[in-house]
Amino acid sequence: MKITRTIPAPETPPSAVFAYLSNFTTSEEWDPGTLETTLVEGDGGVGSRYRNRSVFNGRKTELTYVTVDLQPDRLVVMRGENSSVVVHDRMSIRPGAGGRGSALVYEADFRFKGLARLATPLLRRPLTRLGDDAEQALARVLPRL
Repeated sequence: MKITRTIPAPETPPSAVFAYLSNFTTSEEWDPGTLETTLVEGDGGVGSRYRNRSVFNGRKTELTYVTVDLQPDRLVVMRGENSSVVVHDRMSIRPGAGGRGSALVYEADFRFKGLARLATPLLRRPLTRLGDDAEQALARVLPRL
């Protein structure tokens, strides 16, 4: 299941949005389910690994995220995985309306594995709510960068 949200940040340049999001430990501030994200390998560049402890739908879980792609001031792509799900987070940054600030397009694509795949239809509402909460948090955080 895929969720997509567009967050305007009319006062924040793309370089600031990129710097913030490419440091995936900041997910503690903008991802409402994240309890803790720790860099465990690498320097934050492509191939870096993060341990993410989260709560989703009332259950604690842990995912390993890897930085898949970084394009300065334009794109951050992360891949998270555990025994029940693979998540692709794509954060595309572009100049904002009229060339002012930025606009962030946040996409999270959840692919459930095993028995969890059977629950996918039941998870549509919680995942939509997760996307809404992330959108609200990013809308609060990005203007302060």
